[in-house]
Amino acid sequence: MSKILLVEDDATMRVLLKTLLELDKHQVTLIGDPTQNIIQSLWDLQPDILIMDVNLRQSNGIEILKSIRSKEIPWRLFILMTSGMNFQDDCLKAGADGFLLKPYMPDDLNRQLKKVLSM
Repeated sequence: MSKILLVEDDATMRVLLKTLLELDKHQVTLIGDPTQNIIQSLWDLQPDILIMDVNLRQSNGIEILKSIRSKEIPWRLFILMTSGMNFQDDCLKAGADGFLLKPYMPDDLNRQLKKVLSM
C-alpha cells in the first residue's frame, strides 16, 4: 500500500481517481483547492507518490513540480503528472517520474504507478 497525495481541481476526476486508487489499496489524500499549500502538505504527509494535474485553476503544476524538485526532500517521492494536453516532455524535464495524458484508462494509471514504484 502506498500513500498518495492527489492534486486535482476537477471534482469528478478527484472522486473517480480516489475511488480507483483506494480499490487498489492505496491510502489517498486529496487536494482540490489549488490555493492550498501543496508543498507544506507534502512535508506533513510524506506520501510515496504525488499525482498532480498540470493545469490547476490558479496554479501551474509544472511550476509547482519545479519548486518541489528544487528542495531537498528527505524521503523518496515519485511524481506523476497528468494533463489533457501533451506536456510529457515539459513534465519529465522539470523532474516528473511519469506522465499520463487525459483521458486515460485505469490500467494506464496502474501501469504508471507500478513503473514509478519499481524505480
